[in-house]
Amino acid sequence: MPLVEITYAPHIPHALLKDLAATLPHAVSLAVECPEEPYDGNLRPGDVELRFRPRGPFDSTGMDLVVEVRSKWFESRAANRQDRADGLCAAVADATGLLDVGVYLSLPVAAWAQS
Repeated sequence: MPLVEITYAPHIPHALLKDLAATLPHAVSLAVECPEEPYDGNLRPGDVELRFRPRGPFDSTGMDLVVEVRSKWFESRAANRQDRADGLCAAVADATGLLDVGVYLSLPVAAWAQS
């Protein structure tokens, strides 16, 4: 289950963020799918956790949108993590039309439990 934090610039319209919230779970699921956690195209509650936050006055980024994805480490994910990050970055840029988009893909050794 990826945790996704989206930090956005103040000029980003609410409608664009709403559209991103609708499309990002699928794009993230494609970016992190692997044999250990296959993506069947059928997202269920808890599959992708999105957290949006506006850029703060002391944040140092000049980017319009930064998407940070944290998903459990598997060797099959780690082997091509740069390609995964590049693909997700392109998908986010295409979906939003924004030029200054960044994606950070983190694959920590972790565990997840859900009721």
